[in-house]
Amino acid sequence: MESFKRIKQVLILILFLNLLVAFLKMFYGFYINSTSLIADGYHSFSDSSGNIIGLIGICFASKPEDEDHPYGHKKFETFASIFISVMLFVVSFDILKNAYARFLNPIEPRITIDSLLIMILTLTINVFVFIYEYKQGIKLKSDILISDSLHTKSDIFVSVSVLITLLALRFGITPYIDPVMSIFISIFIIRAGIKIIKHSSDILCDRIVVDSKKIHDIAVGIEGVLACHQIRSRGREDDINIDLHIMVAPDNDIKTAHDISTELEEKLKKEIPGVGKVLIHIEPYENNEFHIDK
Repeated sequence: MESFKRIKQVLILILFLNLLVAFLKMFYGFYINSTSLIADGYHSFSDSSGNIIGLIGICFASKPEDEDHPYGHKKFETFASIFISVMLFVVSFDILKNAYARFLNPIEPRITIDSLLIMILTLTINVFVFIYEYKQGIKLKSDILISDSLHTKSDIFVSVSVLITLLALRFGITPYIDPVMSIFISIFIIRAGIKIIKHSSDILCDRIVVDSKKIHDIAVGIEGVLACHQIRSRGREDDINIDLHIMVAPDNDIKTAHDISTELEEKLKKEIPGVGKVLIHIEPYENNEFHIDK
């Protein structure tokens, strides 16, 4: 599919930028002995790993429907998002461990103009990556791009905190600010991981995707539909599945009822972006069960 091809291109570009940012942060972090800058570099490396996992997930998700997967493979993209969140938790633990060690044995980083310029440069790249990836995720309705952009958004806040740390140390504030900021960094990373898991679990646990009232209003707007109920929706924003029961006049023949159902299916797909499959159960209208909704 063209959308999956585009998602792969975006991930490859973001992967290159994240590797560049990670290398710069790690190099200068070790050079000036800054745990917060090193922690930020690890975070950027985790971004790169997330991009790789995303590429693997997209490769599986782009496979067409088959006999064993009649609904397709798109949820592999969602699984990839969960893997990214797990990686974030592991990185957070490592950062907290290093921050604790630095509390016990504080080392004041060597602050240079170069290190400050590196932070400003990497922060600028992260801002570009977040805006670009998030917009592409919305445009392509991609779980992996949106999740990864949330991860990058946390990078922006992290980089700002590291920049504040370096400036504070530059003006002679206690070296303990470095491990303290590392702890704040880990909190940002954990927060990003929780957001990704929540979004992914909503999809995997079939949380409602479309407001039932919207589906109801579309259904009863079709001539011949006297009422509808048992409305359900699930899936991803780019692959929505809807099923509902509609009630038609009991004296309708099969062809008329089928035509009503077909018209409703087409209208749902037209008016609700991302709808892929619609399952409609037809019932005879009974006055003593349901009121007329139109």
